[in-house]
Amino acid sequence: MARTAHHFPRSRTREALDERPGSPWHRAVVHDLRYSTRSLTEAADECRRPRPRAVRRRVQVYSFPRHNRDAGVGRWSAQEERRARQRLRSRVGRLRRLIDAGPGGGVDAQAADLVEIPPANHRHSSLRLA
Repeated sequence: MARTAHHFPRSRTREALDERPGSPWHRAVVHDLRYSTRSLTEAADECRRPRPRAVRRRVQVYSFPRHNRDAGVGRWSAQEERRARQRLRSRVGRLRRLIDAGPGGGVDAQAADLVEIPPANHRHSSLRLA
């Protein structure tokens, strides 16, 4: 499905699609070039480049990931971003409290530079993983 087969309009499909539940929403033919194991071994034996074979695959799409503007992914993304910001604030807050504890019980400011706090990476991370 990496060939954007789902972007073709319904008018370009040759077969009429059923409107019954469980039937595919869209059909498409994806043209691709593939190397077979046989062509790779023959090319290696003859010291030449392998020749790809044309492959036509029929794809039936039963559902789209975010059909009807599903807000579930957006809600999940907002929640994950809030959690990432909270984790970052708590880690930085702990470090600041250790530095501000005073000369006797605190951490040296130069030693605090060595502490590594991972970045939040909250910008649309769950949308990317969806």
